[in-house]
Amino acid sequence: MLCCKFKTMPWMRRVKNWRFPDSIDPLTNLIYILWLFFVAMAWNWNLWLIPVRWAFPYQTPDNIHLWLAVDFLCDFIYIVDILIFQTRLQFVHGGDIIVSICYMAFFEFNDRLEAILSKAYIYRVIRTTGYLLYSLHCNSCLYYWASDYEGIGSTKWVYSGFGNSYIHCYYFAVKTLITIGGLPDPETLFEIVFQLLNYFSGVFAFSIMIGQMRDVIGAATAGKNYYRSCMDTTINYMNNYKIPRDVQNRVKTWYEYTWASQGMLDEQELLIQLPDKMRLDIAVDVNYSIVSKVPLFQGCDLQMIYDMLKRLKSVVYLPGDYVCKKGEIGREMYIIKAGEVQVLGGPEGKTVFVTLRAGSVFGEISLLAVGGGNRRTANVVAHGFANLFILDKKDLNEILIHYPESQKLLRKKANVRFLTVTRVPTLPPSPKFSL
Repeated sequence: MLCCKFKTMPWMRRVKNWRFPDSIDPLTNLIYILWLFFVAMAWNWNLWLIPVRWAFPYQTPDNIHLWLAVDFLCDFIYIVDILIFQTRLQFVHGGDIIVSICYMAFFEFNDRLEAILSKAYIYRVIRTTGYLLYSLHCNSCLYYWASDYEGIGSTKWVYSGFGNSYIHCYYFAVKTLITIGGLPDPETLFEIVFQLLNYFSGVFAFSIMIGQMRDVIGAATAGKNYYRSCMDTTINYMNNYKIPRDVQNRVKTWYEYTWASQGMLDEQELLIQLPDKMRLDIAVDVNYSIVSKVPLFQGCDLQMIYDMLKRLKSVVYLPGDYVCKKGEIGREMYIIKAGEVQVLGGPEGKTVFVTLRAGSVFGEISLLAVGGGNRRTANVVAHGFANLFILDKKDLNEILIHYPESQKLLRKKANVRFLTVTRVPTLPPSPKFSL
């Protein structure tokens, strides 16, 4: 009746008002993960050693005090975990907070450890391999039990009784579950039934575990396979249309450098899958340190800069690539993320007016200046490999419409630079020069 009257039990209400200490609440707290490691080790002690002590004659009156000492230590760890660590708020279900006392520390340890690893797929492969080894471990214990039941050395099928019992039984388990074959034929009805169950279990268990291993490795290498597939498809296309070899080499270089520097071909493919708040968090951590130092944006609304960070697109240019040419209609502005670009001009268009480095911005005149400032005022060429942020004119206008004061400030700065560029025929080298 109490359960019908109250939505939650009274003791649950008290738990709701209690907050877990901040020192171990975060998902990736190293102290808490270290504690989970000890709990997982205690759990694995029982998981692996209970079958061994049940089947093999390793626990004797002479050494039982050692076994009990480790058992009591594991029990102590469990009690501490239940009374101190596991009385915590873990899940919210149907509006009610549920206390997770029975949540297994081993699996929680796996989840939290993956959260802090840079290459979690390696740990997933190790963990799946551990599951595979444990299934072989259990089968070896069952085989020794079956041999003891039939009589050690009584038939050719059972364990002979010579050598290390665990190693011989584990060898039998490997050959049975992986269905290698070459085992002695079972003779009695018990041995036949045991062997059949072993084979069926091996086919079932190993098909699942090998499938998991394939999925883990496939997920870990999916990005690189996609990169290779795109590169091979592009090369086949260029070969079919007999594209000049130097162009093909530049395309290959772009693929290789972009993948090596970014780990992907297009950052937007990753970010578009994330919620808006997470995209902003990543953009701020990755790009804000660069954009915040650009003189053009100093004095602008901070939220406007955040909105702009989410719209930036990273593009790699090879040495000698034209980023933009004089006279073109300007539809993008550029911020140098890494590398250098050179502003060229002169009679033959080869005179270097200025070299712009990381943190510099150019192309903003074509987007912001009024009175005929929508065309490029100079050629810009990548000097070495250059990674640039590109902001489209449409995106910039959609952002600035919500920040009129920042819009006035940016247009004022762009008009001043436009007048400076148009009045000075030969531009002196200056790191503040912008298009």
